[in-house]
Amino acid sequence: MSQPLQLQSYVGGRFVGARAGAALASAIDGRTVAFAHADELDFGEAVDHARRVGVPALLALDFQQRAARLKALAKFLMERKEQLYAISHHTGATRADSWIDVEGGAGTLFAYASMGSNELPSGNLIHEGPAMALGKKGQFAGTHVLVPRRGVAVHINAFNFPIWGALEKFAPTFLAGMPSIVKPATSTSYLTEAMVRLVVESGLLPEGSLQLVVGSTGDLLDRVDGRDIVTFTGSADTAAKLRVRPNLIANSVPFNAEADSLNCAVLADDVTPDDVEFDLFVKEVAREMTAKAGQKCTAIRRAIVPRKHLAAVTERLKARLAKIVVGDPSLEGVTMGALASRDQQRDVAERVAQLARGNTVLFGADAGFAPRGTGTDQGAFFAPTLLLCERPDMNSAAHDVEAFGPVSTLMPYDEFDEALALAERGRGSLVGTLVTRDPHRAAHAVGRLAALHGRILVLDRDAAGESTGHGSPLPSLKHGGPGRAGGGEELGGIRAVKHYLQRAAVQGSPTMLAAVTGEHVKGAAVHESGVHPFRHAFEDLTVGDSLLTHRRTVTDADIVAFGGISGDFFYMHFDEIAAKASPFGKRIAHGYFVLSAAAGLFVSPAEGPVLANYGLDTLRFVKPVGIGDTIRARLTCKRKIDRNKVGADGRGQGVVAWDVEVTNQDGEVVASYDILTLVAKRTEPAAAA
Repeated sequence: MSQPLQLQSYVGGRFVGARAGAALASAIDGRTVAFAHADELDFGEAVDHARRVGVPALLALDFQQRAARLKALAKFLMERKEQLYAISHHTGATRADSWIDVEGGAGTLFAYASMGSNELPSGNLIHEGPAMALGKKGQFAGTHVLVPRRGVAVHINAFNFPIWGALEKFAPTFLAGMPSIVKPATSTSYLTEAMVRLVVESGLLPEGSLQLVVGSTGDLLDRVDGRDIVTFTGSADTAAKLRVRPNLIANSVPFNAEADSLNCAVLADDVTPDDVEFDLFVKEVAREMTAKAGQKCTAIRRAIVPRKHLAAVTERLKARLAKIVVGDPSLEGVTMGALASRDQQRDVAERVAQLARGNTVLFGADAGFAPRGTGTDQGAFFAPTLLLCERPDMNSAAHDVEAFGPVSTLMPYDEFDEALALAERGRGSLVGTLVTRDPHRAAHAVGRLAALHGRILVLDRDAAGESTGHGSPLPSLKHGGPGRAGGGEELGGIRAVKHYLQRAAVQGSPTMLAAVTGEHVKGAAVHESGVHPFRHAFEDLTVGDSLLTHRRTVTDADIVAFGGISGDFFYMHFDEIAAKASPFGKRIAHGYFVLSAAAGLFVSPAEGPVLANYGLDTLRFVKPVGIGDTIRARLTCKRKIDRNKVGADGRGQGVVAWDVEVTNQDGEVVASYDILTLVAKRTEPAAAA
């Protein structure tokens, strides 16, 4: 990056911003990397563009199609990741730090693409069933659905992860069919802008689905309404100010905050200096202090240790920190880079000064701190700093003041419950780690810590080999925490997508609910014809297509034969005396025999278009089936999902869920379940055309 970049916002389908505004400096040597723009943005246009253009364009696609776009975008960004790594260097990040941001961001797109493909339906409505009967005759029922909000999501992000921070919010928002307006922190916005330029270049996103604001949000938050959502990542103080904006309150605009918190790690008192877990604890604290120069909302700020092992923890932690090489990340051997800006450097220094009052600095700049590299004296470097709070029960600063950099405070305790009480003093955290060998301690601690921590890592030697670490939010797990941590929730798999959808209860007849949800509901009208449902190609199947089978009477020979084949000789199937003494009063057939017999009743054995049965859901054995009972099955097309997949033969495939209800001679349901199948489309392979 030889000449400073002129950054631009992306609003209304075009890049905007020609006049140079604030200079943004490299965290390495202080040179100007880019200029924010001084042009004022028309936020009315931005919101209107999202609503008028973005919403219809997104909803012209369904969940499955949007998932496919996310996957394609992730591939596109990964192919160009080196462009982003080169720019990320100026944020002070090492290659490992940038990997979290660059490839972690793309990885989140991949994760949500996969979750969307595997877990979401075709269409733009999610049925949160099952439907429930609301009347005695079964003609009035109710259920819940999730639908797109048809509003806009405003994502206000922090400076520490300019790419991941944007994409981890964008991915579930896009999947939910909601356009995003992304506002990164200005100090590192040059990296977010570079990513957005690549996204626009890809042409993969519908117009209006993503807009970028470089600089101030102006009156943007005064233009949103109840359809919209505002999310924020940053300091707890800023979150508190934003969430009480009059317009957000007046319009009941959902506000999700993920704030910096005083996360902790607890070394349990069952661990000794000779245990593997002892070194795991030290390694985790040191890594969280120095990764991204400690600029992680999940970093360990409070390390809570048994007083009897305080000296040993201090010695090993200082030894590990002494090996950290700080400087220009482009230099070989450098293991920790800079803070994101000189402003951040000053802020951390002020917070460390507050923490040092009444506490002891065990390791810091006095330990020969000298960042490597040309011009680093003009950079934003800060020494790894370890403090000791001898009386954490009395000193409140360590539980109230966060230095958002490579800073952590040791806190000794005498009894284990005292350690848990200290962990709670953070008043709500994103994550806490417990290092222990004792499952009973873990169970006791988690039952208490979970009330004030959004995520808990229980670390021991067994988990260590595969552990992703204290500070790594994962797409499949919730990220967020109560209290000081903002009270919000991000990620967590498909939960995050549902945050951007609106839930509604729907009431009506089963037939009406089936039409609304696109899913067969118990009691809804079915369609029966002379063609077996298994003989229909995917496109020709209709939800509600159904088959009522012939009957079969269960015999003693059936039970004996199934026991011989399966090896299941449970007494209820074979011991006449014991079975008579049971609540059922007689021998009964194996539940899995009932499933097998039902399959024999409804399966169409000829080749295709049903390709494979790959599972059962919601299986329930409702009533016992005895010798002499007569069963039959009803097979009904319950749900269709077109994942736009193609088989090895080049022929398209879809997923069909079938509702199966097995009844006895009295019409009573004895078993119910869903079968999941792959069903071929009628389109012939290209080679055969």
